[in-house]
Amino acid sequence: MINRSVLVGRLTRDPELRYTNGGAAVATFTIAVNRQFTNQNGEREADFISCVIWRKAAENLTNFTHKGSLIGIDGHIQTRNYENQQGTRIYVTEVVVDNFSLLESRAESEHHQSANSNDHSSNNSNNRKYDNNQNQYGNNGGQIDITNNDLPF
Repeated sequence: MINRSVLVGRLTRDPELRYTNGGAAVATFTIAVNRQFTNQNGEREADFISCVIWRKAAENLTNFTHKGSLIGIDGHIQTRNYENQQGTRIYVTEVVVDNFSLLESRAESEHHQSANSNDHSSNNSNNRKYDNNQNQYGNNGGQIDITNNDLPF
């Protein structure tokens, strides 16, 4: 069976890093992934995907990313369920991240973060919308420079 997920999106909040009783690092985060089509109003919608990452990769992700960072993830979908304190069964579907890549420079990421914080300072109904003007691949419509050394074969 194949269970593989490859996603490119922006973090909707800073990753939340915790440690298990055994000392293993685990970080949870959500990424916004643009849909390939627009709605009736011509706006591009996004899906918000819950993710979890473990051990050293969790610490690295937390140290090098923040809300608004453009990342690529490679992992697999996992489902689980538990009973909450009120006795209700809660079902969770998430991507367990095996690898991640930072897809923009620190300067680009910080610029995007400051632009978003300025956009969210007003109290209008668009505050929760994902910034659709950004190219989801991080090159802002420009040419991507790839050399033979960048290729894996």
